[in-house]
Amino acid sequence: MAVVTTIAAFCVPVAAAEPTILLYGDSLLAGYGLPPQDGLAAQLQAAMDAAGVGAKLINASVSGDTTADGLARLDWSLADKPDAVILGLGANDMLQGLPPEAARANLDAILSRLDDLHLPVLLLGMMADRGLGADYVAAFDGMYPALAKSHNATLYPFYLDGVALDPALNQADLHHPNAAGVKIIVGKLLPYVQELVQQLP
Repeated sequence: MAVVTTIAAFCVPVAAAEPTILLYGDSLLAGYGLPPQDGLAAQLQAAMDAAGVGAKLINASVSGDTTADGLARLDWSLADKPDAVILGLGANDMLQGLPPEAARANLDAILSRLDDLHLPVLLLGMMADRGLGADYVAAFDGMYPALAKSHNATLYPFYLDGVALDPALNQADLHHPNAAGVKIIVGKLLPYVQELVQQLP
């Protein structure tokens, strides 16, 4: 008589990897002038973890980048296949006095590429130096809400809200937040990041 032995296979479910969010910007997101633990990426990740936001940040920000630079390196930066993007570019265009129309076209191209990949986006708005004139200010400031609307992106209206030009919250150049300034930014930004993560499948 043949003896048939049945072996039961037990399948242990593998935990799904946490979604990743690409930080894609310039020195403000790169953490210029700060030790790694004080920069935006580290402070925002800590705040996300404390709030139970199940996502990990990948910082692909480069100090000095303009919108043109960001567009040029976009495909390379997307090689990590993020699940969402926090986009913060344009400040260097403004500081260099580059035409807002060119910055808007570059951001539009970046957002179109992210649309093609079905990636939810949190767009970080910026405000122009008022000394650049009313026409420049209107065109520059206005491009962020217009682009967010046309690409259905979540908009954080002004990245430096509550921090801009305050000597106590900025480094000596008054352009880059210090650790205390970044903490304020993170506190204001966190609800928008939570909204971004809620858009993930």
